[in-house]
Amino acid sequence: MDRCNDPHCRQCGVSDSDRTLAEDDDSSLASQTQLNEEHPPTTPLPKLQLFIIIFIQIAEPVTSTVIYPFVNDLVRAIGVTRGDEKKTGYYVGVVESIFYAAEALTVLHWGRASDILGRRPILLGGMLGLALAMMGFGLSRYYWMLILSRCFQGAFNGNIGVTKSVMAEITDSTNAAQAFSFLPVAWSIGSTLGPFIGGVFANPAKLWPKVFGHLEFFKTYPYFLPCLVAALIPISAFILAFMGLKETLPSAVKNIRRQASEAEESESPTCRTRLLPSGSSSSLSQDYGATAVAKYDSPPATPIKSSHRSIRSTSQSRPASPAPKETPPPFRALFIPRVLIPISNFAFLAFLDQSVLVLLPLIYSTPLTFGGLGLSPSTIGTILGVWGVINGFIQVLCFPWVRRTIGQRTTYITGIVGLGVTFALFPILSIFARWDGAKIGPWVGVGIALQLGAYTFSYMSYACMFMYIAASAPSRSALGTTNGMAQLTASGTRALAPTAASSLFSFSLELHSRGGTLGSCGKYLVYVVLCSISVAAVGWSTRLPKELETNHERRASE
Repeated sequence: MDRCNDPHCRQCGVSDSDRTLAEDDDSSLASQTQLNEEHPPTTPLPKLQLFIIIFIQIAEPVTSTVIYPFVNDLVRAIGVTRGDEKKTGYYVGVVESIFYAAEALTVLHWGRASDILGRRPILLGGMLGLALAMMGFGLSRYYWMLILSRCFQGAFNGNIGVTKSVMAEITDSTNAAQAFSFLPVAWSIGSTLGPFIGGVFANPAKLWPKVFGHLEFFKTYPYFLPCLVAALIPISAFILAFMGLKETLPSAVKNIRRQASEAEESESPTCRTRLLPSGSSSSLSQDYGATAVAKYDSPPATPIKSSHRSIRSTSQSRPASPAPKETPPPFRALFIPRVLIPISNFAFLAFLDQSVLVLLPLIYSTPLTFGGLGLSPSTIGTILGVWGVINGFIQVLCFPWVRRTIGQRTTYITGIVGLGVTFALFPILSIFARWDGAKIGPWVGVGIALQLGAYTFSYMSYACMFMYIAASAPSRSALGTTNGMAQLTASGTRALAPTAASSLFSFSLELHSRGGTLGSCGKYLVYVVLCSISVAAVGWSTRLPKELETNHERRASE
């Protein structure tokens, strides 16, 4: 009997072979969908956006550390110490600490503003203001002017927490580790480049008399040139961000797309065809991982299970409705363990890391008789510069593999342990110096290599912590505020660390000078205290989740 061609015929229906083929297709599609959910493909990184964010991030360590080589001479030249050398350290300490204090007071407000106004205008305004404040520091001739310009530098650097929000919004769970590994590299580059600029370009009329000696301006303001060169970093970042940085705040992206859609619909078909050819898309429609509006608001697409079903399309399109404005939650919504545990761990990390940054040049330059190494500033700069370059390569090449191999929390804890080892190796370096015959020899070289190698792991902890904080935000609208609160805490501890670490070191030397049993043990006081804080930080880090919360788990909890 011949088979009819009527698809609705109940007698014939669909053959067994067709039915089996359709079921196999459904099973294969379901298996592939499940496999994609368990092991999603890695999303390509938006390279231009990532480069701009990293470049903006470099501005903070450059502007904060560029003054270190010449700030002592600048404070003496201003005359605020009145010739009393013992007061120089006090006034210099205030200048160095006020930067992070001002940053701590403003960072939360910058993050809050970015949740309302958008990420792009906050970052652009911060870079422009930072450049002006940096040049103002070089033009300061009175101590109060130094303090004021330094405050403005810290205040405009307060928007640095917004860069972490942008980083979280242009990545997803498949590429976040790779992207966040560049943030410690930015700090390493900036903290290496800043002192180099400050040392090379300070007092140019004296260093290069043939070029700058006849210019009275550089004799009156001998430290303006390094400040100007440092200001070129945020100026360049401003220009680059103005030309290429895209908005990533979800509510702002929705409004931009709505306005673009309305403008396109208001044009005539002829003009629309000329300006935007069929099938093309503007730059506003570009998505990067987590910033895609569809990923935020649309339910997961249901796969089509059979080609026998037809899809009914409508000929009429609905007008775009205004995107609802997302209001950031109140501050009290952030005071939950999920947010406070990562932020408090960030405070430990920032304090310990800043203490290392203060003690490294201080102890390396301290005479051998006082437990230091007696290195010259140029030697210290060379050591830290070479280490900074090596550290940058290690972070980019090794961090994603280390995190994938040993896990998120273990990688973070390893960095904290590395900081404790760094502190413990300071007194061992003095022992190595004695083994070398009270001079810098191979034993000291090995000790420095071990110390800086242990310190390298702390930069991996930064990358882990940035991801922990981004994942802890109670909602998307609170991402900027959460990062701002974290940066507030870190900046506050960084403002305390220089005074605390240097004071502990000085107090240890005073105990050592008294002699006796107390003096013999007292010289290790600074290292015992800082190692104890490292142990406490390791203990507290066990409260962190072993791995980051996935997007699926986040949606289920909400």
